[in-house]
Amino acid sequence: DLGLDRWLVDTLGAMSIAQPTEIQRACVGPILGGRDVIGGAKTGSGKTAAFALPILQKLSEDPYGVFAVVLTPTRELAFQIAEQFEVLGKGVNIKVVVAIGGVDMVAQALALSRRPHIVVATPGRLADHIERSSDAVHFQRVQYLVLDEADRLLTETFAPDLAVIMDAIPRQRQTLLFTATVTQSILALRDRPADSPGKQAPFVHLCDTSVSTVSSLAQSYIFVPSHVKEAYLVHLLTSNVGKLEKRFDQRLADQDSSDSDSDDGEDDATVGKDKSIIIFVGQCKAAETLRVMLFELGFRVTALHSKMPQQERLNSLGKFRAEAVRILIATDVGSRGLDIPSVELVVNMHVPRDPDEYIHRVGRTARAGRGGRAITIMSERDIKLIHNIEARIGKQLEELPISEREVLDGMGK
Repeated sequence: DLGLDRWLVDTLGAMSIAQPTEIQRACVGPILGGRDVIGGAKTGSGKTAAFALPILQKLSEDPYGVFAVVLTPTRELAFQIAEQFEVLGKGVNIKVVVAIGGVDMVAQALALSRRPHIVVATPGRLADHIERSSDAVHFQRVQYLVLDEADRLLTETFAPDLAVIMDAIPRQRQTLLFTATVTQSILALRDRPADSPGKQAPFVHLCDTSVSTVSSLAQSYIFVPSHVKEAYLVHLLTSNVGKLEKRFDQRLADQDSSDSDSDDGEDDATVGKDKSIIIFVGQCKAAETLRVMLFELGFRVTALHSKMPQQERLNSLGKFRAEAVRILIATDVGSRGLDIPSVELVVNMHVPRDPDEYIHRVGRTARAGRGGRAITIMSERDIKLIHNIEARIGKQLEELPISEREVLDGMGK
């Protein structure tokens, strides 16, 4: 009914996608009809497919050179979007190139010079290519420019790079903005006069983001003194990750009460032994310290932060996606857009200062109608931040009861 071709509907059917989400139902038609689009929907609502499907349909009608440029704030998200384009566009043998920092620039320039159909990029690296290897960049016939996570891209940080990219792309194009957080700068674009005569105003669809976290997400907090946060975290993990998840050389030889049958109650019912956990921290240093500590305690764990080489970041994410490692420690580079179906628990080790960042973090679980849990470990300094978060999401976090005795038992380790 949305006007998609049979081959795309069949591809979606093969992926067990039968119903469009609200943002897809609203935006696919106007994009196919040639309108600029601004789409706002909460994280996990299928925004990528909302722009990928109509772009692929138009591309299949007349496949040539670089047809669409998709910009995104983080490298991991760029890979994820490219992956979705490749899966959805299998039927038309689509060529996608990812241009991001931290990877060999010469190899990227060569790939760009072969005129792929879709370029997915972070703004900094793409601007570099346009300025340094302009003969490799063929953007004269680009039909679509997509800004994913537009609220982050339309900030001062990315402004100089975006200006370079805009100059290299034709003015006669469709511009598509998608975001989970609708900011004033995005609303200002909605009311801006058309930049060429006869051009329609952009089609705007903002899903209800007032309830900013999904109802299938259980949100709770643990209130503890800041110097024992690590001990409570380890207790949480021990009761939520089965014995099989410990590394085989098992340094925790003494299976104490925290691993015994006393814990096989409600925790196990809500977080399965075969599920994955993301722990969010505030800084790269904290991520690395925590990774080393959990590794020493026998957990299989990996990290994701901006101080890691890009290949390591990809390897880390690959291991976590493949469920070879069940625990990922991430800074906010992992809070945007990443879709890993098996994540059932998100732990906030540090409370984010921006309530919207909290929404992005906990949105890594309970995606696409699945259930999930988010637990925030707060200390005496975080009370105001938690109140701000509660005001933003319109609900109170529940306190999670934890036996202090059991935590103290494991504290010596």
